[in-house]
Parts: sequence; C-alpha cells; structure tokens
Amino acid sequence: MDKAQSRVRGRRRSGEGGAERPAQRDPERTRASILAAATKEFAENGIGGARVDAIAERAGTNKRMLYHYFGDKEQLYLAVLEEAYIGIRSAERSLHLSDLEPEQGVAELAMFTWKYFLDHPEFLSLLGTENLHRARWLRQSTRLKELHSNFIDKLAGLLDRGKAKGLFRTDIDPLNVYLTIAALGYFYLSNQHTLTTIFGRDLADKANIEAWKQHIVHVTLSSIRR
Repeated sequence: MDKAQSRVRGRRRSGEGGAERPAQRDPERTRASILAAATKEFAENGIGGARVDAIAERAGTNKRMLYHYFGDKEQLYLAVLEEAYIGIRSAERSLHLSDLEPEQGVAELAMFTWKYFLDHPEFLSLLGTENLHRARWLRQSTRLKELHSNFIDKLAGLLDRGKAKGLFRTDIDPLNVYLTIAALGYFYLSNQHTLTTIFGRDLADKANIEAWKQHIVHVTLSSIRR
C-alpha cells in the first residue's frame, strides 16, 4: 500500500469524508434534517409507532446524532410539535392583519388557515396524535403559550377595529372566531375519506375544496357581523 492509499484509509477510519463529516460541519442542517424526518415519521405513525431508527434513516444520519441534538424520542416529538405550531404562526404574520380592513382581515385569515391545512396534512396528523394523548407533551412547552397569546392579541385588535366601525358584534370572542375557522377546516380534512364514502361526494375534488373555502369565509363573517 502506498502513502496516498494509507492517508485515504486513515481519513475514512477517522470519519473524514464519511457520513458524519457534513453533520459535524453543519449542525443546523443536520438538526433541520432530523426534524423534517421526525415530522414525517410522527405524522404517519404517531409517537407510539414512530421508530428512532426510521427517523435516523430518513434524515440520512444515525441515532447517536439524533440523541445528541434532541435527547430522546419524546423530546424530539415535542420539538416537532413546537416547530409545527411555529410554522403556522410564523406564516400567519405574512397576512399583516393590522394593515387590513376588519372584514378583509377575517376573510384573509380564514382562507389562509384553510390553505395551510391543505398544504400541511402532517400538521393535522400531529394535532390528532397530541389530542389522543390529551396534550401531554404540548403542556410542557412554554414557547407555544407566548406564541399563541401574541396571535390572539393580533386577532383581537382586528376584531376591535371592526367593532369600533359598527361592523362586528360587540360580544365576539377572538378565540371563538379562530375556533370557528379552524374547526371548519380541520373537520372537513380529517374526516374527508369517511365523509366521501358516506355521502358519495368526493371532498378532495378541487371544485369542492374551493367551495368549502368560500363557505368557511361566509360562515365566519356571518357569525360575527352585527
């Protein structure tokens, strides 16, 4: 064996040029890859059925790196939940509700929420899993309480402007308004297969999806108008 071959083998044994080198050089990318892989695994199998080996394989890393970044499976699951909620709350900020007229703002929020649910089925799966466990892991998060408080404050400000203009009822609760929007979208999508089978209407059809979006807007606005 010549010296060049010896150096190559030495680098391989020490991990240089191997699968772990990118992880060592780019920890944020590795962490993001693990989170993305874990999101898919937990969404498909729940926390009980999800396997750490499968998450590591999806992420292109190993269990040692997963434990290094997240501690254990339960802490990784909590991190996935937090990222899922941070994702929707961060995306909502792009609506700039404080810059919109009250009725337009409510309509935009309703349409945004519906589209977000459509584009992120993993989010609805994670919600279903966590509700089965009575929010056992979600209760451990302090980050999310502040995040959601800020969102409700923004919505309350939008509704207050509508009340001041005589557009909305004075007794409306911002949380109830959001629950109306979220419930209409969540139920449709989480039950679309059974409802399609029972009623013989393809709820995944584009025309039906568009019609339901308009229905969500109409119901939400009708429930708060004076």
